Amino acid sequence: MRRRGYGSITRELKLIRRSFITLAKAFDRLGPALGQGSARSSSGGAAAVEKTGRRRPKLSSAQRAALKLQGRYMGTMRGLKARDQARVKAIRKTKGIRPAIAEARRLAAR
Repeated sequence: MRRRGYGSITRELKLIRRSFITLAKAFDRLGPALGQGSARSSSGGAAAVEKTGRRRPKLSSAQRAALKLQGRYMGTMRGLKARDQARVKAIRKTKGIRPAIAEARRLAAR
C-alpha cells in the first residue's frame, strides 16, 4: 500500500535537486571570471589571493607582558558585578593595574 503525500515530496525533492544542479553549473561558469577579476584588482596578484590569515605582530617582551596583564585584568573583571567593576576601575585609575587585579580577585572570592 502506498501512503498519501509521498508523490508530492518526491516531486519537490527532484525540483530542489534540479535547482542545485542549475546553480552549480552557473557557479562553474562564473568562477573563472571572478578569479581573473580578483587577481587583477589585488596588488599581489595570484599569490595575494592564496595567502590566508594575518601577519603575526612582532612584540617586545614589555609589550607581551603588558598584554598578559591586560588579559588578566579583563578576565578578573568578567565575573564581577557592575558595582564591583566600577570599584576596580577606580583603583586601576589611581593605583595601577596590579592593585586593581588584586582587588578584583579579592572581590570575586567573596
